[in-house]
Amino acid sequence: MESRPVPGWGVIAMSAAAHAWILGFATLVASAVVSAPRADDIALPPADTQADAEEAAIGLELPTDSAPPAVAPDEPEAEATGTASSPVAPEPTEPESIEPTESAAVTSDAAGDEAAAAPSADARQATVRADAAAMSPVAPTPPAPLKKPVLVPGTGALVKGVGDDFEDENWKWHYNHPKSSEEQDKRLRGPLGKSANGRWFEGPKRGTPDVVKRIALPTTGLEGSEHGLLISTLNAGIPGRISYQMHQDDLIYNMQRVTGQGIHTADSPSVVVRVYMPPLEQWEQRSGPSFGFRAGCYTHAIITGKDHPQKGRFGLEEYWPGMFVCLEKGGRQRDGTVTEDKVFLRIRGGKRGGEIRGPEIGQMGWWTLGLSFSPDGMVHYFAKPGVADLSMDDHITSQYPYGYRTEWFKTFFFNVCSRDDGRTWSTPWVIDDPQVYFVKRPQMASPSRTRTKR
Repeated sequence: MESRPVPGWGVIAMSAAAHAWILGFATLVASAVVSAPRADDIALPPADTQADAEEAAIGLELPTDSAPPAVAPDEPEAEATGTASSPVAPEPTEPESIEPTESAAVTSDAAGDEAAAAPSADARQATVRADAAAMSPVAPTPPAPLKKPVLVPGTGALVKGVGDDFEDENWKWHYNHPKSSEEQDKRLRGPLGKSANGRWFEGPKRGTPDVVKRIALPTTGLEGSEHGLLISTLNAGIPGRISYQMHQDDLIYNMQRVTGQGIHTADSPSVVVRVYMPPLEQWEQRSGPSFGFRAGCYTHAIITGKDHPQKGRFGLEEYWPGMFVCLEKGGRQRDGTVTEDKVFLRIRGGKRGGEIRGPEIGQMGWWTLGLSFSPDGMVHYFAKPGVADLSMDDHITSQYPYGYRTEWFKTFFFNVCSRDDGRTWSTPWVIDDPQVYFVKRPQMASPSRTRTKR
């Protein structure tokens, strides 16, 4: 017998047999879904002289390997903890029955309680649609779009004679104080500080870090590596003065000793380094940049250097893209909430010269940072926790800094920053095994020359 619509409802009632079949099917689907397997501190004490600073570095107690090592990002969590927990299926729940019942129509002069007790037709329809949607299969989430492949730092062959593993026990830094401060007071104080192996030198613009010291690694890093380079600073401004402002010192790699002018971007150069980020309690407690990993680059453009003799003319323009490790101090906000300290990367720079906020650094310890320079002049920025090789999964962004197309990769260098108050050391940074790579451009076959007989 054919059933009729219930007055006031926008749904069609079904026969008892059809209704029972639907409930049985819904129960079967629900049961199938349910049963489916689902360190010691490395902070530096204040020092009044370079000898005191060196003594502090020599007597440094570094974190031991007693703490559990960080888990490589590609290792499953179960292997790291030594236990694997089986997925627990939730207890089955009975789906709510959707049985239409007749109810008296509510007139305009009915009591408020009766009006609240009788659901509207729209409400009943919405309930039916929601329950039907709950029993419908859920479409899978579409995968995230794949990134366009770019030049991954570490691609190609190592540039022979470039880089440093700091394993030579005779590695030594010659300070040659007072440091240079050309950027602040126009005084380039030579001779510049340099390493005994000739691979590193003091930045003439801002001067040498107060401590440049080969040390044993604070925690296990690259396989086979036992030593790295500690860089930290106290007086980052003009020698003999205290500015109470953030300043930075520079440690520059002398790549010109091997590559001359540098490596052309047609050869797809890149640079990779491992950086140890200490526990937050060992950081200089100041919001702002603490450490920089950057490159020296050239291109042909309008020269902008304020002290350049050819400023405003078209020529060889030098610039320094890279990334900074920054601390953002937490605390009580204006709205009364309390935030935690955050560490993040800041990218230099965008097309118009502005800096780009990069990813947050959620775990301390070793990180792998990389910069690459593709033949189209674009700069690519990469970072990942741990010491494993970089991949496209670690790509942060690709930019034409300042709107420039890079032509030459000249060198790489590191910044270390402090508040320059005469008392507070910078965060102690450790770098290891910086290396430069390239992909030799394909050689064009020279056209054969034939002599024309006369």
